[in-house]
Amino acid sequence: MYTQFKILLIICFLQLIPVSHTLYFHISETERKCFIEEMPDDTLVIGKYKVELFDEKTNGYLPSTPGIGMHVEVKDPDDKIVLSKLYTNEGRFTFTSHTPGEHVICLYSNSTAWFGGQKLRVHLDIDIGEHAIDYERVGAQEKLTELQLRVRQLLDQVEQITKEQNYQRYREERFRATSESTNSRVLWWSLAQLIVLVIAGFWQMRHLKGFFEAKKLV
Repeated sequence: MYTQFKILLIICFLQLIPVSHTLYFHISETERKCFIEEMPDDTLVIGKYKVELFDEKTNGYLPSTPGIGMHVEVKDPDDKIVLSKLYTNEGRFTFTSHTPGEHVICLYSNSTAWFGGQKLRVHLDIDIGEHAIDYERVGAQEKLTELQLRVRQLLDQVEQITKEQNYQRYREERFRATSESTNSRVLWWSLAQLIVLVIAGFWQMRHLKGFFEAKKLV
């Protein structure tokens, strides 16, 4: 009984960690909106969106027509395209990260489908990690009890936390390598400056010596 209570307490604590982003933004016909999501490798990402079209009569935003679509493009930290696809005016896109780091998610409209420089409002909901999994559907498919489903969710959350910790260590290693490289370059630059100063001083001394000998001052 105590173990079950402890598991449920950990689940409640882990559910307080936000790994979901909901927002909306406005774009024009040729505009492109990009977002940066930092995530570890082997992480599932699901994005849901809905497009609304500006109506001048009501001065508000109404559901857009089916002809208006959204192009979604995702690039990994190595600037490689992970996803590039044209969707309808409402839907979802899914991808899995294979490289830890900053992933760039860009959305823009298919400008050939509408004209007049109209404005769009795009509602975007991004779920990362275990928050992207529909546990109700998983429980129905695998016929899990409520406790089994909660334990499954807990294990997924622990796995995601482990990935986040590994990613933080990866970032720390990259930062240390960058710092060491910067310090090494600063050291070599200081040595180069010192060598240039020594050469310049030696050249000035020889020039002055030749000047004094020419004037028969020495």
